[in-house]
Amino acid sequence: MQELKVPFKDQILEGIPEILPVPKVYDESINHAPKRKDILNAEEKKLALRNALRYFDKKHHEILLPEFKSELEKHGRIYMYRFRPDYRMYARPIEEYPAKSKQAAAIMLMIQNNLDYAVAQHPHELITYGGNGAVFQNWAQYRLTMKYLAEMNDEQTLVMYSGHPMGLFPSHKEAPRVVVTNGMMIPNYSKPDDWEKFNALGVTQYGQMTAGSYMYIGPQGIVHGTTITVLNGFRKIGKEPKGNLFVTSGLGGMSGAQPKAGNIAGCITVCAEVNPKITQVRLDQGWIDEKITDLDELVTRVKKAQAEKETISLAYLGNVVDVWEKFDEANIHIDLGSDQTSLHNPWAGGYYPADISFEDANDMMANKPELFKEKVQETLRRHAKAINKHTSKGTYFFDYGNAFLLEASRAGADVMSENPTIGREFKYPSYVQDIMGPMCFDYGFGPFRWVCASGKPEDLAKTDNIACDVLEEIMKNSPKEIQQQMADNIQWIKGAQENKLVVGSQARILYADAEGRMKIAEAFNQAISRGEIDEVVLGRDHHDVSGTDSPYRETSNIYDGSRFTADMAIHNVIGDSFRGATWVSIHNGGGVGWGEVINGGFGMVLDGTKEASTRLKRMLFWDVNNGISRRSWAQNEGAVFAIKRAMEVEPNLKVTLPNEVDDDLF
Repeated sequence: MQELKVPFKDQILEGIPEILPVPKVYDESINHAPKRKDILNAEEKKLALRNALRYFDKKHHEILLPEFKSELEKHGRIYMYRFRPDYRMYARPIEEYPAKSKQAAAIMLMIQNNLDYAVAQHPHELITYGGNGAVFQNWAQYRLTMKYLAEMNDEQTLVMYSGHPMGLFPSHKEAPRVVVTNGMMIPNYSKPDDWEKFNALGVTQYGQMTAGSYMYIGPQGIVHGTTITVLNGFRKIGKEPKGNLFVTSGLGGMSGAQPKAGNIAGCITVCAEVNPKITQVRLDQGWIDEKITDLDELVTRVKKAQAEKETISLAYLGNVVDVWEKFDEANIHIDLGSDQTSLHNPWAGGYYPADISFEDANDMMANKPELFKEKVQETLRRHAKAINKHTSKGTYFFDYGNAFLLEASRAGADVMSENPTIGREFKYPSYVQDIMGPMCFDYGFGPFRWVCASGKPEDLAKTDNIACDVLEEIMKNSPKEIQQQMADNIQWIKGAQENKLVVGSQARILYADAEGRMKIAEAFNQAISRGEIDEVVLGRDHHDVSGTDSPYRETSNIYDGSRFTADMAIHNVIGDSFRGATWVSIHNGGGVGWGEVINGGFGMVLDGTKEASTRLKRMLFWDVNNGISRRSWAQNEGAVFAIKRAMEVEPNLKVTLPNEVDDDLF
């Protein structure tokens, strides 16, 4: 057994060690994934164990078999805890990675950021956010992948098969260095229990959106979009945020951004969360201002905040259903309401039933899954009933793209529209339908991201200033249709440093359209060329203009009947791959659930070269305008305007435009 600590670079290069590491003690202080459903039969469990053992030399099988069998029984998955590295997991400066390819080193940096304890929801289970959004299925996959990336040259491509590194294949310098797929199931095998079964077998995984594509940047990743949503939600109801109340739930990976966004927008935010560990993490990180455990105390505190027009974020440690019901009883007016629990994953820890302790619920989830499902659906019906009481008194409620309305409807809750139309089946809109779609996505504005590969805060500050200068210059000649979006983004980037958004890597998110993304990226590349900053990794959330086909979220404001198609996401990732992306990814699931969405993403390394300049222009233009053209064909007014404007700028762009149809004909 190995006792001596191996240096970081040597551990990367050894991949799966020849000598077995000492078994790891299960660390109870870490936020762990809940036990997964016991779904495999006896023969399938043998297959799962065979699948796990194939990563290791036959001489180790006798030792590892009982260990992996125990993990499968205790956790419902084989994580291979023994092989978790001894080194600290975080995004190191790019120069610290043993790599022949600078592009590969950047991908290693991004992978480690996704597994940073400050970033990942369940780091020991390799889950970044959403309860099941995995970077890898097990630690052997992590070790092999990092070794491949260290060995890779710029004429090879690493193929990632749902967390499994299939291997390095010959390609060329202009090809992506990594191609990632996650959960790409045959359509008839894409039900929730299919994920449970095939993930337990070790043959697929749920990559969420930016977990399995190595582009998660902590809760900041959604803060900007949430801030825009909250600001525009208040604009929609004709109110200022100050002194007014936003009620929601979820403090995990993505949802943890909500209280910070509420503070930036300037309202009172109440966010409920049942998990005490993650609630404390958000308090320690400064993402919430106060933690409250008593409903009566919460009522008193909210009334004080309303009276004094405070800007404050309050976390309630408990079930959000109790908050909605208590606020109705106490006659507290909620201005904006939503929910961001992981209802894409309702039976495996994404949503918890009311009136049951967190610990008892986790036990029921693992050992009495049918009863757990029954209790969750009962809670969803209560949840919807309480929301309906508030909306009858003037609350504006929107679905936050987490499948709340979808799962509530499946539970028999009162959430369906009395007069449904195509795309408007529910009583309440998706936030994309009312806010993000018509105000941002149709015009090409979406969550552009960058990471400073040096790890230096001063590099991030420089990129913030560069981005702000670029946006202010663009805004001088922007059409009136996008002046509000430009102003919001300039305000955001100017306040980015003071709002202390960085968790993990030195990263930033900024909503920008194709023009903004291309000009900001080019300005970064020139600054790198001049030696002012080191390399920058570009990316975006899949939750964007064209990366994702999701009928209840990203594409919910498409009303021509095509919102259940997934051509756009597939076109997006194929187009990015031959236009210069450093890595590309395509996933089943993410945000709204397994089998409910197809989404694609990319990463691109800027190194100051002319080649990087060429790649960023041709790829970013496509990455945005692919989605605008689809939205234009659906006759979305803003998208028609945006694609016509894009064609004026780029003579090689020729898009089929829709002709208007007179309603009187029918």
